[in-house]
Amino acid sequence: MRQNLIGIDIGGTKCAITYGVSEGAKLTVKDKLRFDTTTVQDTIENILQGVSKIMEANKLSKDNVAAVGVSCGGPLSSVEGVVMSPPNLPGWDNIPIVKILEERFGIRAALQNDANACALAEWKFGAGAGTRNMAFLTFGTGLGAGLVIDGRLFAGTNDNAGEVGHLRLADYGPVGYGKAGSFEGFCSGSGIAQLAQTAVREKMQMGERPALLPVSGLVEEITAKDVSEAAAGGDALALDVMRTSGEQLGRGLSILIDILNPEVIVIGSIYARAEKRLAPHGQRIIEREALPLSRRVCRVVPAALSEEIGDMAALSVAANAI
Repeated sequence: MRQNLIGIDIGGTKCAITYGVSEGAKLTVKDKLRFDTTTVQDTIENILQGVSKIMEANKLSKDNVAAVGVSCGGPLSSVEGVVMSPPNLPGWDNIPIVKILEERFGIRAALQNDANACALAEWKFGAGAGTRNMAFLTFGTGLGAGLVIDGRLFAGTNDNAGEVGHLRLADYGPVGYGKAGSFEGFCSGSGIAQLAQTAVREKMQMGERPALLPVSGLVEEITAKDVSEAAAGGDALALDVMRTSGEQLGRGLSILIDILNPEVIVIGSIYARAEKRLAPHGQRIIEREALPLSRRVCRVVPAALSEEIGDMAALSVAANAI
């Protein structure tokens, strides 16, 4: 069955409006426009105008659009359709975005946090297609997760299910989610950068000048991208940082495997780009830590939608609302 969908991705610096068509297990992006996120009221008005423009340009109406999906950073209420003061969206305090859209366009609308939206995209149209139990991990700037349990997205009592980045994996370590040694601290762009910066400082205190040190000499300028590129080139320090991240990834995944018993864990962003340097270390820990019966039925795979996932996520929220 062919269905027209509208997706809205609300980000801290950019917003995107997407028109897509779903046909069975296939979702195709047909049109898209982007604009800067500015003040609350201006951004909301730009969203409404953007949806109108997309619909007009593609001869869409309330009669032939099945649903509108909104992907946004949390906290939020997916049940009430309200955005509730996300850290990356100052001023978005209890904004009833679903009600605003439904009243303006007369089309069913739905809201999910961005990790859940990406989980829906990978579950319906990506690496998790065809499964009933799946976990999706972002592994980008931070570490968020979306959970699909028994064929349905599981958001928890108040949309806080899947905050696995807050799990503490070690007493000491890089900081993520405001917690040293957390899953996010070890398995995120920020965390990998912190690991590398600490390792470089240790070498410098021993009188060495590691190749990872920027020309400026400022350790705090080292990024996860620098580490990944250096590791790809065989740099020993960078490879050791990736080993640490990979091992802690394995510890975190072992917990998810034991508790959720998923068929597949899909991991995006940095993992998808650096799988060869992370997966072997993670798998070794999983083999040691996870329950054998659960471990044997679970695959750990990179996200399939790659750079398309942002566009597909909001559209998948719409598809899931039907």
